[in-house]
Amino acid sequence: MKPLKVALLGCGVVGSQVIRLLHEQAGDLAARVGAPLELAGVAVRRLGRKRDVEVDPALLTTDAESLVARDDVDIVIEVIGGIEPARGLIVSALSRGKSVVTANKALLAEDGATLHQAARAGKGDLYFEASVAGAIPLLRPLRESLAGDHVKRVLGIVNGTTNYILDKMDSTGASFTDALEEAQTLGYAEADPTADVEGFDAAAKAAILAGLAFHSRVTAADVHREGITEITATDVASAKAMGYVIKLLAICARSDDGRSFGVRVHPAMIPRTHPLAGVREAYNAVFVEAESAGQLMFYGKGAGGAPTASAVLGDLVAVARNRLAGTRGPEESTYADLSAHPMGETVTRLHMALDVADKPGVLARVAELFAKHDVSIQTVRQEGHGDDAQLVIVTHRATDAALTATLEGLRELDIVRAVAGVMRVEGDD
Repeated sequence: MKPLKVALLGCGVVGSQVIRLLHEQAGDLAARVGAPLELAGVAVRRLGRKRDVEVDPALLTTDAESLVARDDVDIVIEVIGGIEPARGLIVSALSRGKSVVTANKALLAEDGATLHQAARAGKGDLYFEASVAGAIPLLRPLRESLAGDHVKRVLGIVNGTTNYILDKMDSTGASFTDALEEAQTLGYAEADPTADVEGFDAAAKAAILAGLAFHSRVTAADVHREGITEITATDVASAKAMGYVIKLLAICARSDDGRSFGVRVHPAMIPRTHPLAGVREAYNAVFVEAESAGQLMFYGKGAGGAPTASAVLGDLVAVARNRLAGTRGPEESTYADLSAHPMGETVTRLHMALDVADKPGVLARVAELFAKHDVSIQTVRQEGHGDDAQLVIVTHRATDAALTATLEGLRELDIVRAVAGVMRVEGDD
């Protein structure tokens, strides 16, 4: 059969692995699709740069726009990342009726609506499995397998860099700085790790997950985001002593009345008995809780050239099959049109450590403040240090607004010398 021609935008860590797999598995891919897949061109920034894979120089071009516009190109794979020029190139391809496979979580989270609109107008496919959790098949189950179910919550670890750092801090007692340097040495963290350690990467992925789970349009601006840069070795040791481990979690949850949802990314303590507690190094794991299916867990390598390329190739096979059959995959589903509620309405629990004066009546005044804000204390532990003491308190579930107001009140009490540590607690339910 006539080959389907594929244009590749980007030949970095992921793009080079896509080329390798296209060459090594050409026969199998042709059999699975029903026609050969032929690389039509590879758009790169610099022609003379040394690459991780051998590429026919005749395929290389710095003119991505012309490559996308070619009449003989059927499918475009975008792995250059960022907002522009990726957005313009994808829209150009889709408007010409081509199908697009992308791994660009930042673009999907910021302006996915524009991409989906272009796909609908051009009657092409837009697939993006590789944008979240690398090789783990997660988005397609949400988009297709669970289309007949009612997803209530998605909770998981979706950033391998931060999980590696927190795992090393927990297992070796390393500081954040030392664990980050090790992650950079091993290639898990970029020279500028801001997107990972400040939670931007996980927030983009959480927005994509929430949009699919709740059939609503969600952007990164809807996500409450906190990073891990303030986590200390003392925080990790304190959690360990209580039987907890600290993880950077992405949590997408419907409200109890089903009229809205919350999306958040922040570090949290989870019990060591929780399945996510055992997710080590740079691995990812995500729980999906649906009304009929119950709890499902997806686990595997969440980053890296080969795992991400595996997801790209899976999407490539799907859109190629659709093209041969004259059909299209699922479009964006936003019929529910739910809104994201503010973080203050989110129900959670807090672990807090308070440095207080060691004298009678301190605990009573602290408890009185909690009662004032309608926050119930689950456990409290006091340790004396001469004239000072530390109160370690874990609350029952309350709204984040009530918990925040309680913390502000504690900081104003004359008996509280300092709020030494604050961490949300998840996973007990």
